[in-house]
Amino acid sequence: MLRVEKLNSGYKELHILFDVDARIDSNTITAILGPNGSGKSTLLKSIFGLANIFSGKIYLNGKEITFTSPHEKAKLGLVYLPQTENVFTNLTVKENLNIAAYTLKDDARDRIELALNIFPELSNFLKRKAGTLSGGERQMLAMAMAIIRKAEVLMLDEPTAQLSPKFVDMIVKKIVELRDEHKMTILLVEQNAKKALEISEKVYILVSGRVAFEGSAQELLGSGKFEKLCLGLVE
Repeated sequence: MLRVEKLNSGYKELHILFDVDARIDSNTITAILGPNGSGKSTLLKSIFGLANIFSGKIYLNGKEITFTSPHEKAKLGLVYLPQTENVFTNLTVKENLNIAAYTLKDDARDRIELALNIFPELSNFLKRKAGTLSGGERQMLAMAMAIIRKAEVLMLDEPTAQLSPKFVDMIVKKIVELRDEHKMTILLVEQNAKKALEISEKVYILVSGRVAFEGSAQELLGSGKFEKLCLGLVE
């Protein structure tokens, strides 16, 4: 579904990622873990076209998209949800959903209905400004908008950050539902490493902008190096 080859990227002249290789299989959850500053968010931004790519290639469904613009990547089904500023806070929930469906034609209503079926909690807040929602409610709205936009590959950057335990469990459950029931491919950057590993098939650990581990989630948990790798304490 998604392939990254020898990716070197960063911001302007600041080099963050070094020769990163990654393969994301269709209809799976892949966790991207590592200590703060290791380049996890930069990887997602590079894939989506929000960072400077110095060298390397990115493929989606076999098509090279390395330097394709973000809005064109979105049309191809690639959606990136940052940790913050992922909804229009000055608009109502309903207006946010309508904006997500703006480019759709005949099936706009059906897509909105599907999103509300997946996140029925949002039906109670349709007339409220998105800025008045809790962090967990805003995250659900952002994910609902991605569903409306027909996301095939959903890249989530710290979706459970600063959420209450109740909303953490709810968001994690919804991520699994998107994979299992709606055949979505998920790329998950997450500080809650054990939560991420519980639901992921595959994991990459970045340390200082390089891949320090690639393998199955179960392989990592059973390696005895889980804590050290996630803290960046590699040998």
